Amino acid sequence: MSPPPNLGPILGPKPVLGYTESRLERAAELRGNTAAIEAMASGADAGAYVIGGDLIVTKKGASLSDPLFSLAEARAFAPVTEAIFLGHLDNDGRFGIGIAQDAAEALKTRDDLMVTDLRSIAVQGLVDARHLPPLAEAKAVLQWHLRHRFCSNCGAATQAVDAGWKRLCPSCKAEHFPRTDPVVIMLIVDGERCLLGRSPRFAPTMWSCLAGFIEPGESFEDAVHRETREEAGIVCGRVKYYRSQPWPFPTSLMIGCHAEALSHDIVVDRTELEDARWFSKDEIVTMLLRNHPDGLTTPPPVAIAHHIIRAWVEDGIDFD
Repeated sequence: MSPPPNLGPILGPKPVLGYTESRLERAAELRGNTAAIEAMASGADAGAYVIGGDLIVTKKGASLSDPLFSLAEARAFAPVTEAIFLGHLDNDGRFGIGIAQDAAEALKTRDDLMVTDLRSIAVQGLVDARHLPPLAEAKAVLQWHLRHRFCSNCGAATQAVDAGWKRLCPSCKAEHFPRTDPVVIMLIVDGERCLLGRSPRFAPTMWSCLAGFIEPGESFEDAVHRETREEAGIVCGRVKYYRSQPWPFPTSLMIGCHAEALSHDIVVDRTELEDARWFSKDEIVTMLLRNHPDGLTTPPPVAIAHHIIRAWVEDGIDFD
């Protein structure tokens, strides 16, 4: 296989994948130690992220907003629905503070605050990128609490324990833990072209990788084969893992892959996709650079799909 062209200078420096490379030490061994958690919370440099449903509360800044508050500031905004220990950064405790979404909406009237959704914060670069992983952690776990107030075994109201990392049923003693839903997201490759699809939810110009939830008893390779066949009618062969990304909308883990196309005729499942088609590598380059003649684009750099596509363009994929 001939080496891929050196497109790095054309596409520019590789961006950081959103919600990854967390600097926090999660310190799971401390979660059941109430005294240790209280000591972390009482530290002078302890900080908290405030989440109201889908909204993130931040302090307005001259260039970037700051989503990190002292615990006293965080607790003063509204009644706390849940508090979780996220971990520590250089022994400074980090916490997620949950408030009701309507309480977060009410904070939009304050001139010193910016209240918006995490997707907008990440895509528009409204906070320093180092805050994105703990924000994703806080949002995912706090939303899990909102959806799991009652025991799935007996129906009784559950209680949060272990610094927010478990819910315990006082009736039947069942333990419930935060879950992550695995999703495969894949670029189907056929030589010098790749397959992209369009969801009706996408921005009008955007095309992206195919994706779908992994089903029980299914490997991620089998899920790639099944989802590609179901959504676009394409049969795949070899699958190569690329990397993963937490996706807190609400609690998914995106498992990025490249897959080898064995068939070529597309049959779109219109209940899943608006459209799907093959793109040449040259056309993908114009989409990444945002100068496609028809204005077509790939997903923004915060999304793993951008990185999966760019990796194929810059480095090529060797399935051997």
